Amino acid sequence: MSQDNGIEKERKVNIREEKDFLGPNERIDDLQIQGFKIIQNPDKFCFGMDAVLLSDYAGIKKDGRVMDLCSGTGIVPILLEAKYEASYIEGLEYQEDCVDMARRSVEMNGLSDKIHMTAGDVREVRAQYPAGSFDYVTCNPPYMTGSHGQTNKNYGKAIARHEILCSLEDVVQAARWLLKESGHLIMVHRPFRLAEIFYCLKENKLEPKRMRLVYPYIDKEPNMVLIEAVKGGRQRITVESPLIIYKKDGSYMDEIYGIYGGRV
Repeated sequence: MSQDNGIEKERKVNIREEKDFLGPNERIDDLQIQGFKIIQNPDKFCFGMDAVLLSDYAGIKKDGRVMDLCSGTGIVPILLEAKYEASYIEGLEYQEDCVDMARRSVEMNGLSDKIHMTAGDVREVRAQYPAGSFDYVTCNPPYMTGSHGQTNKNYGKAIARHEILCSLEDVVQAARWLLKESGHLIMVHRPFRLAEIFYCLKENKLEPKRMRLVYPYIDKEPNMVLIEAVKGGRQRITVESPLIIYKKDGSYMDEIYGIYGGRV
């Protein structure tokens, strides 16, 4: 991921060597955008394309305040900082070891004044934040309920994939509390749960306004959906053109190259 999208970033230069930020079994991956990098541990849940697509879809306006729920090791906050001119970005994550890793990535990139990673429970945001604190909430939540697929034996990966500590309803209710009136929730999820997603959003006064289905190949079923909802918004949704990931030969479609900044 490269290019600066016309945004010049000011950040403190770190004099520590990158290796000094690493813990056991960790590695540093180059995000190829704004020179940013991220610390990951293959034994934990490493980020995937869904986080990249979510950050691109978010469309954060200048000076917006952003909360990223289920933030993991901080990939979405870092990509949002690379792409947009938000005034404040915070990531909320339950697993303290992931928060620690994310904080080290933030510091390594010189972004400690711009991104804040917090250890906390999505289900307890009412006790942690005043209502209406944010203009945007982003989330790449666990996709699977207990009845969907086999739960990973690695607890960290299981939490990221299955609704063990955080359900769809928990995320939507947290977003409703955190968002200002007319604030935006942007989420990536799985299409097989669309009916449930729409019902849950509308029950919580978050009106779906944009949706884009993501297809691995043009002749396959979609495996991701990008959704934007507005708190207190009027009833009208725009279903955008499909996003296709791969050409028949397995190479990326041009739009995907563009989202990644021309280099993947």
